[in-house]
Formats: sequence, structure tokens, C-alpha cells
Amino acid sequence: MLLPIPKFINMKPLSCDTFVVLPPLTSHGGVIFGKNSDRPSGEVQELIYEPAKTFEENDKLQCTYIEIDQHPSTHAVILSKPSWMWGAEMGANDQGVVVGNEAVWTQMGSAQDNEERLLGMDLVRLALERAKSAEEAVDVIGSLLEQFGQGGPCSDTVPDFTYHNSFLIADPQEAWVLETAGRLWVAERVADGCRNISNVLSIGSKFDKCSSTLKEEAQKSGLWDGEEEFNFAKVFGEPNSSATLRQQFGNKLLEELSEGNAFSGSSMFSVLRNEESGICRKSDDGFPTTGSQVSVLAPAGSGKPHCHWFTATPNPKKSVFKPFIFTPNARISQHTVSPKYDPDPAKVLPRFQSKVDRAHNLYKLHAAATSKEDSNVIALLQEMELNCVAEVETFLADFKPEQNLAEVDDLLKDIVETEVKFYK
Repeated sequence: MLLPIPKFINMKPLSCDTFVVLPPLTSHGGVIFGKNSDRPSGEVQELIYEPAKTFEENDKLQCTYIEIDQHPSTHAVILSKPSWMWGAEMGANDQGVVVGNEAVWTQMGSAQDNEERLLGMDLVRLALERAKSAEEAVDVIGSLLEQFGQGGPCSDTVPDFTYHNSFLIADPQEAWVLETAGRLWVAERVADGCRNISNVLSIGSKFDKCSSTLKEEAQKSGLWDGEEEFNFAKVFGEPNSSATLRQQFGNKLLEELSEGNAFSGSSMFSVLRNEESGICRKSDDGFPTTGSQVSVLAPAGSGKPHCHWFTATPNPKKSVFKPFIFTPNARISQHTVSPKYDPDPAKVLPRFQSKVDRAHNLYKLHAAATSKEDSNVIALLQEMELNCVAEVETFLADFKPEQNLAEVDDLLKDIVETEVKFYK
């Protein structure tokens, strides 16, 4: 008999949402992805860049908790990640693939979820490092999940905080929703329109890929009789009224903002800043929005670059979305990278270092500047963002495939350092 998954009322997220809008609903004819990452209060989310790399045949990779075989090569990635772990909440790679994950609680949850395996955030990063398309990312996550399972503490301050994961994955041509229950998973292809996920299973009887033993395990666990139509969310899901309402509200926002096929990157900014729905959570919340991402993927075959926007600071309503474009020599600012600490060998669980200051410089400066509810500060930040969006949109609209991308090598770096100077 499965034991109930440990749940802490004060630690269960009230919000975490990921969105995608596809043609023909977008103003630029491509795909637009967005995610708010809501995490335990006080956790710092850093923004890092890792270039493409190659490895030797027997190289190993240390993820957050476990070691696995390294892939022969990895793609360049930009990641918004809790600074204490190896994995990431969301990010993009140089192939135009974007991924975000959500915490979900399922009927397959048990006390064994506290055992160290791959975190859902590890799977996000592994998919981005290894996949050339959204569908390939589904295959990467599915195969690793079946091989290693998911598990381990999902916080560096509360050892028993665990959950299963769902993922929204997109590339310039399509999107996929992948949902899990233990080592079991299903994936649904999204070819057009809009889709969003929250902290609840959403895939029913229609799915395009799944784990090989899905229905067999559902029957073995006593959750499905093998007779009625198989419905993944119905069989494995747990009710979460907050997440269901938020998902419905978010879907309504996507539909309203995409009327007339006019959905833009700025439209996604608005979605992620919506407080009424609970999609955006303030910095003083128990589970605040600690980082946000919006990716504007150029139409497939257009030859134009994709642009990925990150806040690297909490509460998107008080933050500046800053652009990043993959180039052969892309660079980012160290102001968004958290300090690293060697684990204390005297501690039984060295990763739980809640007193360690992991705040990066931009995080500290932003917190100090926005904590006083100064409307002038917010207005100036908004103006900075509007000017940046206008300049980047002009650059992308005028971009020719033969154009050299070297001029945007330091795009994100320059904007971050401009923001740092503003705070000082």
C-alpha cells in the first residue's frame, strides 16, 4: 500500500504557471512561451549561461543528488534556477527549445519520494542540454524518468518537501505537455492555439506518447480497473482547486490577449504580472514568484534569432524583463550569478544550508530598491523595459539571415549592468 506523500500546508505552492501561445494567434507568426517560477520564500533564483560542450565517452554528470552518464555533447543553455541546485526551473537552449516545469501531487506519491533521484528541475536542464526539438526533449525526460525516477527534497530549507512534475516544452514549430506520476508519464502534442499548465494534472484520455508500462502499472496499483476509458488526470491526479482555478484564469487571459492574432511578448509579460489570478505572487508571500521567463521564438525557417526575456529577480510586476539572444560568443553579467559555497563536510545534510547567503548582486540591489513601494522607481523600471522592448523588436524585425549576431553578444549583460547602475 502506498504511503501518503509528506505535505506541509505552509509549503505547498499556491501558484506556479507555464504558458504557450502558437500561430496563428501570435503577432509575429512564431511561438511565445512564458513561465513564473514560484518557490519557497527566501530562495534565490540565479540566471546562468552555459556554452555548448563535448565530453569523453566515460564522463559522468553530477546532478543535484545523483550521478548519471554524461551525454557526448551538450547544447548552449540559459537557465533560471534555484541557486542551491544543479537543475533549473526554466530555460532555453541554442536550438530554440524552451522548457518549464510545475509541481504536481499525484496518487503515486509516497514516502519514497524523499529518496534522492533526479529532481524535476534536473530533468528540465537535462532536456535543454540534450534535445534539438520539443519532441526530442519529451523523449529525453521520459527515458531518464523511467531509468532513474524522480525524487529528493525540492527545497534546501525543508528536507521533506517533495512533489512530482509536469512540463511544458516548446520549439518554433510546436509545444508538448508532459505530465508524470512517479516513473509514469504521458505527453500531449499542441500544434496550435494556446495551452497552460499549473499545479494539477491536465492530460486526460488524449495523449500522443506515454511510458511503456503506463496502463499496466495503473491497474497494478489499483487506480484503474482496465475497463473504463483510461484518463491520466482522473486515474493519477489529486484535486487542487487553487491550481484548477488559476489554470482556468490563465487560459482566459491567453484567449483574450490573443484575439485578432495579436499576442506578443509584451502580452505574455502582462499574463505573468497578473496578481488577481494568483499567477504573480508578491515578494512577501510564502511562495513568491522568484523568477520569470518569456521566450519569443521566431517562425520556423525564418532565419531570425529567438529572444528570451528573464527577470532574474522576484515579482515580475516590480522587475525588468531583460533580453538574451544566443550567439557564438554570448556573454551574461555576473551580477545575476549567485556565489558558490563548498558544502560543510561536518554536516549530515550539507545541502541544507539555509543560513548561507546565496543572493546575487542584482537580487540584493533590486530588493533594496523595490522594498519601499516607491512608485517612481517602478515607473522608471517600466520605462527602461519599454525602451528595451522597442529596440529589440526593431532589431528582430529588420534582421536578415546573413546578418552577424556579434552586435548582440552582450545584449543581456549590458541591460543587467544598466539596471545595476540605476539601483546604485
